[in-house]
Amino acid sequence: MAKNLLIVESPAKAKTIEKILGSDFTVKSSYGHVRDLPKEDISVDVEHDFKPNYVVTADKQKVVKELKDAVKKVDEVWLATDEDREGEAISWHLCQVLGLDEHSTKRIVFHEITKSAIQLAITQPRKLDLNLVDAQQARRIVDRLVGYELSGLLWKKVKGKLSAGRVQSVTVRLVVEREREIQAFETTPFFRITAEFNVKSADGKVSVLKAESPERYDTQDNAASFLKKCVGAAFNINNIEVKPAKRKPAAPFTTSTLQQEASRKLGFSVSRTMLVAQRLYEAGFITYMRTDSTNLSEMAIASIAQEIENLYGSRYVHTRRYKTSKAGAQEAHEAIRPTYITNQQIPGDRDQTRLYELIWKRTIASQMSEAELERTIVKIGVSTMPGSPLQAEGEVLKFDGFLKVYLESQDDDDEEDTKGILPPLKVGQPLDLLDMTATERYTRPPARYTEAALVSKLEELGIGRPSTYAPTISKIMEENRGYVVKENRDGEVRKYAILTLKDGQIKTSEGSEVTGAVKNRLFPTDMGMVVTDYLFEHFKEIMDFGFTAGIEKDFDIIAEGNKNWVKTVGDFYHPFHATVQNALETSARATGERILGKDPETGRTVLVRMTRFGKPAVQIGSKEELAEDEKAKFANLGPNQSIETVTLEDALRLFTLPKSLGEFQGKEVSIGLGRFGPYVKHGDVFVSIPRGEDPLEMEIERANELIKEKQLADAPIGTYKGIDITKGKGRFGPFLKYGDLYINVPAKHKLDTITVEECHKLIEAKINKEANRYVQRWEKEEIAIENGRWGPFIRFKKNNVSFPKTEGQKMTSEDAAKLSFEDVKAIIEAALPGSFKKK
Repeated sequence: MAKNLLIVESPAKAKTIEKILGSDFTVKSSYGHVRDLPKEDISVDVEHDFKPNYVVTADKQKVVKELKDAVKKVDEVWLATDEDREGEAISWHLCQVLGLDEHSTKRIVFHEITKSAIQLAITQPRKLDLNLVDAQQARRIVDRLVGYELSGLLWKKVKGKLSAGRVQSVTVRLVVEREREIQAFETTPFFRITAEFNVKSADGKVSVLKAESPERYDTQDNAASFLKKCVGAAFNINNIEVKPAKRKPAAPFTTSTLQQEASRKLGFSVSRTMLVAQRLYEAGFITYMRTDSTNLSEMAIASIAQEIENLYGSRYVHTRRYKTSKAGAQEAHEAIRPTYITNQQIPGDRDQTRLYELIWKRTIASQMSEAELERTIVKIGVSTMPGSPLQAEGEVLKFDGFLKVYLESQDDDDEEDTKGILPPLKVGQPLDLLDMTATERYTRPPARYTEAALVSKLEELGIGRPSTYAPTISKIMEENRGYVVKENRDGEVRKYAILTLKDGQIKTSEGSEVTGAVKNRLFPTDMGMVVTDYLFEHFKEIMDFGFTAGIEKDFDIIAEGNKNWVKTVGDFYHPFHATVQNALETSARATGERILGKDPETGRTVLVRMTRFGKPAVQIGSKEELAEDEKAKFANLGPNQSIETVTLEDALRLFTLPKSLGEFQGKEVSIGLGRFGPYVKHGDVFVSIPRGEDPLEMEIERANELIKEKQLADAPIGTYKGIDITKGKGRFGPFLKYGDLYINVPAKHKLDTITVEECHKLIEAKINKEANRYVQRWEKEEIAIENGRWGPFIRFKKNNVSFPKTEGQKMTSEDAAKLSFEDVKAIIEAALPGSFKKK
């Protein structure tokens, strides 16, 4: 039997390490955190040094029991969780739960899961770094306090079930501000002039030289004037300047740069990149993937240099030692790199092999020679305009260096001009003009963020740390929050003018281009904008980028042991809490209301605002204009419409819905807008219109296609006890419908290929669950006590009410079954005052 127990975070990691350590060690996984702050309440005692009330989460009860049993069977326990603050905190929580001494239990860390790294770590154990634990705990408590209090405020002032957070809210602010920059941007036209010349070489061969004017022309008249002056002009080469140039490779990957480059080159989302990188690390293929360091170990540098020499020759070797400029020391002390650089490829799925190849190439390139270039700039004189020369540029690659392996991408690669090789030229050489073109172009607004570009901005501002980027971006894009969406949007066709000088004649023509089309870009929703404005108005400090970055620095100082975490949390919390209370008492409800004008039919005000259901809608008739019992007319905004940009004309068009398109299969077909977006109605059946399609432009043929698709999707796929089983996709994912029951389809089943037998199992499980759902039920009063994931709770109409604890103990199902109807009513009234007042 093994004498030692080593505890890591993930089962995949455990499996790899157990093979390395052999029979002296049993390696178990904690499956991440085993304790956390419960979700039901704030769980932080703000009156007593912010003492957290950690509990073993329900899904970790079994894990903790297994670990406790394993501890009893060994002589010594080793903790080998990840080497960042989160990993240190997991080790500390394990000490608390398993009864281990936090001051003497052996703790090991390693940057990579290789035999040499693990064996070296075993020979160099250390103790828990309680400063790192304090820093993590300070972050967790501050984030809970901010999230709990701001979210509660938003429930009252904007809409229920919204959330806010210290890092999350400033991240949304970045997306909102970028969108407003784009909306406020005024596009202005200008003209760019290009020319093509015939060049004859000594052997009589003719090639084309492309040149352009360095100057932009603001108007068509100015561009036309330049072209007119070129009619009959002589063109000569005035000057040729040749410059050597070099390009350096990018540093090895940090968490942030890996996320950005995987987005650009592979199309990965931030969360997908981190998931794949985690698997590569746990399998022992790469070093630790949450790091802000660009440093490489001396051993790694030596092995990389040897591999470059073996593959490409000694001229390609250029050893570099990168230094990290960031002050925070919370993350790993080495960049992300392959554990064995000799492995150009690894086994794994497509995502893993592609991401590994990217990491391998970036690592190799960082230690390769610079690329050597020769850049040529040619000035072409115009006889009629001596002060306005044209310019041609060329570039020749003399030595490829690191470009043999890798070139870093940019977010705006489509803007980069590729310079080719110029034909042989000499000063004074006359040139024959083939043609000259003045093309109308337009200034462009700043680009919307991609996920990776947003990570880069957060890193630049010092907001968050490598371990927080992916969860932050995933959080703001969650559907139930609805602050930010990632979308593709079609552009609009725009015409532009073209002036062409050829054979002494100037002709005018017109071209067209698509502008504004984007792919996988982040857009703020109306809810995101309303919440951001509300928080910025009442919590300027929390929403300030510098303040948020300053708190991160405080956490870094705590991690270094130079600041008390309780005092840091207190200094932040007390003024913050006072601001929350003030906003609760004095601030008005936030709706983002904007008046568009007057309705020509009624003369009433047309305004757009957020409804209490959290939907942006147009309203005809303000409160002051309506009679006592009169209701305003409402219409939901359509796809790609926003409270901030919708016009009066567009708003009034929405009131033409619902409209009838005709009949199909003997039933009326109409188009409308509902709470969940635009729809086609066919008899009594509603069919959602796909995102991006304008309901106002829909024709009967397209509506019929959607109806047929719906009928096909709703056709029974089998029966159970004589009742049809159908399937579909809803707001919360794929489901089966059996009678009155809706059954969620787990991710392990594919809705398109699910079998009737699998459906039967899911239905039986749902029926059994429903049978045990209710502890007590009063249907007429719409009150029930139900069994939930975290224990029994009260469902009152659409509200969930938690049972208060009795002497620190949670309510059990057995005790809940003994409660009278009056007892339950009293608990509801205490949680939701006024629930039983007669209206």
